[in-house]
Amino acid sequence: MTRTPSSPRATLRLAAIATAVAAASLLPLAASAQNLAIVNGKAVPKARVDALVKQAQRAGQQVGPEVMQQARDQVVLREIFAQEATRLGLAASADYREAMEIARQSILIRELFEDFRKKNPVSDDDALLEYNKFKAAATGTEYRARHILVEKEEEAVALIKQIKAGGKFDELAKKHSKDTGSGEKGGDLDFAKPDSYVPEFGKALTALKPGEMTETPVKSQFGFHIIKLEETREAPFPAFEDVKGQLRQRLEQQKVQKYQEDLRTKAKTDYKFGG
Repeated sequence: MTRTPSSPRATLRLAAIATAVAAASLLPLAASAQNLAIVNGKAVPKARVDALVKQAQRAGQQVGPEVMQQARDQVVLREIFAQEATRLGLAASADYREAMEIARQSILIRELFEDFRKKNPVSDDDALLEYNKFKAAATGTEYRARHILVEKEEEAVALIKQIKAGGKFDELAKKHSKDTGSGEKGGDLDFAKPDSYVPEFGKALTALKPGEMTETPVKSQFGFHIIKLEETREAPFPAFEDVKGQLRQRLEQQKVQKYQEDLRTKAKTDYKFGG
């Protein structure tokens, strides 16, 4: 028996049906690819893992394989626990509704400030300007000094005589200085700027040259000092690239704080803030 050839229209119809059947068979696979797991018959989308990881990255956390696994575990565990809480009817409780409202506001506020940061970025030029301000205030000459602190002027005079006669400054500091912190180190105060000391001490220190010692006791509110200048140096300061990230973060925080204050000032409310 000879078989009648199919018409072109019939052939196209058969091809369309075959394509539809094939596509339908792939739908469960596509849906499965979008889900992390099935918990008690309910699909857990992989998008929840992405959201959790995004939050960790926002907080500055490095996301590696271990963190990714923890995120996947957490998403499935949360679904298990949330299903049980729903089964027990906790989603209808007043406590839950109150907590959800607080959480809603917290998330919305976080998004508000994140949106502000994106629209008001801190540029490298802004960071460099801040860097130059800090550098101008922080640079200058630092002095490394030793001192011996005693209560009475005559004690200081006697110690100066001993040092001039060949006594070792560091040994006398260990034995006689009432500044026990530096005294244990032979009177060493390490490097510091003169304005970090009381005015009388700082003034006497800057009048010395490296290797010199004060000829007479220096009186301050703490007692009488014998000061010896060991050496000086220009105050070290980090390179811009090393601190640029910190400066940008600082400026970003300042911008957000000003934005918060502006919103608070413009708000019409009868509430009186404390402080």
